[in-house]
Amino acid sequence: MRRISFLFPVFILVLLMGSGCAEVPRRNLLGEETSPYLLQHAENPVHWQPWSDAIWEMARKEDKLVLISIGYSSCHWCHVMEEETFEDDSVAQLMNQRFINVKVDREERPDVDQVYMTAVQLMTGRGGWPLNVLVLPDGKPLYGGTYHTREQWMGVLAEMDRLYREDPARAREYADKVAQGVAQTNSLVPAADTRPVRPAEVTTAVLGWKASWDPEWGGNTGQQKFMMPANMNFLLDYAFLSADSLALTHVRNTLDRMARGGVFDQVGGGFFRYSTDPEWRIPHFEKMLYDNAQLLGLYSRAFKWFPSGEYRETAGRIFEFLQREMKSPDGGYYAAMDADSDGEEGAFYTWEEQELKTLLGEAFPDFATYYEIRPETAWEGNYVPFRPVSDSVYVSSGGGTPEALKEQQAGWRKVLMEARGQRQRPGIDNKVLTSWNALLISGLAEAYEAFGEVRYLDAGEELFAYLLQHQFQGEALRHSSVSGVAGGEGFLEDYAFLAEAAMRLYEVSGKPGYLENAERLVLQAEERFASEESRLLRYTETTDLISPILKTDDGVIPSANAVMAGLYLKLGHFYYKPAYLERSRTMVLALRERFGQAPQNYSAWGRLMLAHSWPYFEVAVAGPQARELRMALGKEFLPNALLVFTTSPSDLPLYANRHEEEATYFYVCRDHSCRFPVETPQEAMAQIQEDLLAERP
Repeated sequence: MRRISFLFPVFILVLLMGSGCAEVPRRNLLGEETSPYLLQHAENPVHWQPWSDAIWEMARKEDKLVLISIGYSSCHWCHVMEEETFEDDSVAQLMNQRFINVKVDREERPDVDQVYMTAVQLMTGRGGWPLNVLVLPDGKPLYGGTYHTREQWMGVLAEMDRLYREDPARAREYADKVAQGVAQTNSLVPAADTRPVRPAEVTTAVLGWKASWDPEWGGNTGQQKFMMPANMNFLLDYAFLSADSLALTHVRNTLDRMARGGVFDQVGGGFFRYSTDPEWRIPHFEKMLYDNAQLLGLYSRAFKWFPSGEYRETAGRIFEFLQREMKSPDGGYYAAMDADSDGEEGAFYTWEEQELKTLLGEAFPDFATYYEIRPETAWEGNYVPFRPVSDSVYVSSGGGTPEALKEQQAGWRKVLMEARGQRQRPGIDNKVLTSWNALLISGLAEAYEAFGEVRYLDAGEELFAYLLQHQFQGEALRHSSVSGVAGGEGFLEDYAFLAEAAMRLYEVSGKPGYLENAERLVLQAEERFASEESRLLRYTETTDLISPILKTDDGVIPSANAVMAGLYLKLGHFYYKPAYLERSRTMVLALRERFGQAPQNYSAWGRLMLAHSWPYFEVAVAGPQARELRMALGKEFLPNALLVFTTSPSDLPLYANRHEEEATYFYVCRDHSCRFPVETPQEAMAQIQEDLLAERP
């Protein structure tokens, strides 16, 4: 993100307002909403309103600052600030007298969150949730921050209100600067360097990134660690193509440490949101659909290169967790599980030592050794199961046989899951978000391709059908729904991620309907989100915000623009459409400089840079045995390739004149020029490897 300096001192003064102001007759309006997060605040004495056009007219008419408070239902510190501050009558009195108070669910309105998160990052250099922003009646930010204590919050409110009333010109000048910074961050000039991307550019960027890798515990160095699937997917591809052994070691170490850490729920499966320590031991206990959707796909892809039973099991346990805990009765998947239960973070997931001894009896010593239960690993007096070593190392050091260990693990989990079932369960955010569910479909397609287990394909196809039925209103895709009631208009990520999901389902199932849906969604995204200033796509179709959003960076979710560029690449190769390929190339060139400066923030673009700089293969399998043979080749780790099949004659460019009734052939092509057809996956892979070796420096 471009850093802009704002030299405006904000002093936190605890100044109480006079008691002579009459309270504006208003009430808390959140009880009429469907968002679980907004409903959590419906009983606050603060006169919260949902986001709407009406708030701006109200702010202008009453000449008040607007307080925009943004969070999500499973956010621990959002709950803390609510209990400490927003449920306090004296705080509410001040807020109700002096401000227009607006609550926003960031998962329902990621556009609002994106604009004001950018503003807060520009003002303070950091961000997070709850995100609390004070803005002028025109929406321009005057103050921003995250969690505040009650005293800090009272001071901020008093000082900002005083500034706005006593020196409005200064307030407007500062807010104008912040708004200009937000607009600059959401702009991207056309690429000045239009030369083709070269592999050396990617290598140079990765070389700079390596300095921040944690060689012992994996991931990037730092006190907190997030699981970044886009980063790992890029590094897998990069390591394969460039034969970078250090990158490969880093990826495998990271995946191993994550799967064995407390950040993975060793008892119930599924990943928590992030680790609060460098060793992945103690998580922040919320569970998000977008994390688990992508990590299902990541561990499945990694299994192709490292055929580890541990990766297969990790993917399977993610899937089983999602089916058990996150799937709605009508077929969509919920957004999140709360970190808290009984008012305490992690209470559902942590264990007291005596409780474990009572539950496990004679099995406790082995359990304690395997999961490192000892006094120095306790967290606030309780334990989070954590595996310090792989199962093979544990067995070789005297832990019995692999078979006996598997039996022990199953027994431990059964006992602890039954005990956990008696506890107060964390809350569920029951929103069904189109983009996050689409990420899950792609993850399920990856799992089916890697393991060949039809349960993954069945679940992906069932979910895709659900989204088509429930998340569209006419031709318009909706971003969210609650209990089958569709919410606001779809964003670019909804169209892009669902198009990618459709394309992945086509690749593994061969059903033409998915291909048609993929291109239809891409064309709809073009029509709705095209930007006059850039070849990239806007985040929203229309905007009621201070700046349009042109989101290009990756966070824990990949950039929707990068996903669109990848779809143009695949569809261009599939249909032989040079315009699609050129669109992808142009988008990648626009981001090459940002990738070079911070590859960890643009790793989805990095995968596209690999696709445009290394050989990209179109692999068509045609013939009566195409499905089985395509699946056999799909078990190989194969970046930079579109792998599709047909069991019947087809006029589509990649299949035309290639179907024979008596035999099935692999056609390995580059830029629509094909090698001699071969009949086995091994021969096809040999052709691909030969071309890659010829290009490797």
